[in-house]
Amino acid sequence: MSKSDNRFRRRNWRCFEMRVVAAGLALLVNSACLYAKTIVVGAGYEHATISAALGSAAAGDTVVITTGLYREHDLLVDRKLTVLGHGEAILDGELRHAIMTVKSDSVVVRGLHFVNAGVSFVKDNAALRFEQVIGGIIDSCRFDDNFFGIYLADSRQCRISNNVLQASQERESHSGNGIHLWKSRDIAIYGNTIVGHRDGIYLEFVRHSEIQGNQSRLNRRYGLHFMYSDSCTYTGNTFRENGAGVAVMYTKGVSMLNNEFADNWGAASYGLLLKDIADSRIAGNRFLRNTVGIFNEGSTRIVVEKNEFRENGWALKIMANCVDNNFTGNNFIANAFQVATNGRRSYSTFAGNYWSNYEGYDLDRDGIGDIPFRPVSLYSLLVERMPGSLILLRSLLTDVLDLAERVLPSLTPETFIDAEPHMRMIL
Repeated sequence: MSKSDNRFRRRNWRCFEMRVVAAGLALLVNSACLYAKTIVVGAGYEHATISAALGSAAAGDTVVITTGLYREHDLLVDRKLTVLGHGEAILDGELRHAIMTVKSDSVVVRGLHFVNAGVSFVKDNAALRFEQVIGGIIDSCRFDDNFFGIYLADSRQCRISNNVLQASQERESHSGNGIHLWKSRDIAIYGNTIVGHRDGIYLEFVRHSEIQGNQSRLNRRYGLHFMYSDSCTYTGNTFRENGAGVAVMYTKGVSMLNNEFADNWGAASYGLLLKDIADSRIAGNRFLRNTVGIFNEGSTRIVVEKNEFRENGWALKIMANCVDNNFTGNNFIANAFQVATNGRRSYSTFAGNYWSNYEGYDLDRDGIGDIPFRPVSLYSLLVERMPGSLILLRSLLTDVLDLAERVLPSLTPETFIDAEPHMRMIL
């Protein structure tokens, strides 16, 4: 037999050995799946407590918690499990403890009812915490009167969907957040309802995440709060009757699309607060009956297009330190003030918007007004400098002041101007 034949045979033998090892591994995996078991918790079942069931479960098992009140706390899920609620399975932290912590990848928690996770500003007690995990799912659970409801820390590729979170603390200092994300990425938050927390949804150092189709209302501070969270998208959410609708701070690359900001009303309330953000897009949203539709401070290169601002106190407040923002194709309808500013110049651009108080004409009938529109009224400047003058709103004196300023502009910022105002609402 030649040397080349020997080499050929040794190579074939090694290939055969590798196939055997691979087949063995596959068999082990399949066997593990085949032998995954379901463990039932509840009165009359093999385990009376959740902690006992979690302790006896192996990776791949399913733990089913049946109807009952379980006064257990600091439960630990440290292997890949599916934890399901069957009927009304209530986990009670007794207003003193955290309830469940997950420290394993690919854990599913579905259909459970968490109540009374205790207040702790040192431990940040949560009803359900995922910590340093990949691929977790929290779905169709209910959370009542917990300090923090759902808390994700240093996790990624998780989904939080179809949960209801409700709290009833009367003081912000005793409230945690409904859904709290810290240092996480690629998180999907879909279809949740969050009521009565400090912030409905809070993101800090979060990247590439999507918040879609949630209802956040009656929260004491913000419906949604971004801090240092770049490249995220929130779409189709409703933020109603919160201390303020949404705050986006110290962030870039955020897309805010087709949301509704409604009835966020109070002395320091906003539909949307922007502070030191850049390179973001706000499109297709509705701002309805807020004290201020958008409060814009220190923002750069923001595109604001095709939104509706209706019946707000101020549709927009734009501070003098905002640069290169572009407002186009928006409808401004029946707001007490369309735009206010604290500066004498505008470093942003307005073009092609509809203004319900525009009184110009369109002789060439191209749908664009023949004279520019100045969205900052003299009276809004006075209110900005002397808030007490707001008491004169809708008086004859303010109408005369604004009329005089329109005829002979002298005090309103010359560069705050829409040179192409639409004659009709933009559909």
